[in-house]
Amino acid sequence: MSEGALSGRTALVTGASRGIGAATAIALGSQGAHVILTARTAGGLEEVEEAIFAAGGSATIAPLDLTENDSIARLAEAILSRWTALDVLVLNAAQLGTLSAVPAIDFKEYAKILTLNVTAQAAMLAAFDPMLKASSGARVIGVTSSVGRTARAYWGVYGSSKAAFENLLLTYGEEVAHISGIRVGILDPGATRTKMRARAFPGEDPATVKAPEVVAERIAALAASGFEAGHFERVEG
Repeated sequence: MSEGALSGRTALVTGASRGIGAATAIALGSQGAHVILTARTAGGLEEVEEAIFAAGGSATIAPLDLTENDSIARLAEAILSRWTALDVLVLNAAQLGTLSAVPAIDFKEYAKILTLNVTAQAAMLAAFDPMLKASSGARVIGVTSSVGRTARAYWGVYGSSKAAFENLLLTYGEEVAHISGIRVGILDPGATRTKMRARAFPGEDPATVKAPEVVAERIAALAASGFEAGHFERVEG
């Protein structure tokens, strides 16, 4: 493989076993980054790892549940034992939850969604902050949803979690922008052919929405070229 724009860089992608996360990991690998893949499903991670290897790239898998006690701290410790810096962090892992009216929200499920979509993201930033600061120009990219900024009936659980996620990331970005090379941005993939999308819109023809690879290429391009602090964009198409 020819040397890519991210050659010599280390990247970490959450939710990397399928969909946008898997495609992003492959895209980053194609740019020369060593990609660390995390998700709950080991089998899916192995398939993505094999795809990266087949294309001449390099990757490491780390199957784990981000919501388990100390799992993120253990992951950070393991990565720090092999690498001194983290150059790209793509926070993609999230759960949709059940679509329901606000008065009908299952609050036990809501707590679980908030744990993964918000609390675990804060834990990721805290755990990897030292490694991100050790990079000459780290890029943190959070994958969001339009319902985090524009309310939609029956999407209160997921939408509110994404609103909190965005605020959390952008706050971190404000904190580090003037004391480090870290830049934090938000990317809304728009309508994309994923399992989450199929669950939310069961009657939709998957062929009518874009493939995850379209989003992944944009994320990889942002990671390679860089962006201003607080960057936000939506991938149309």
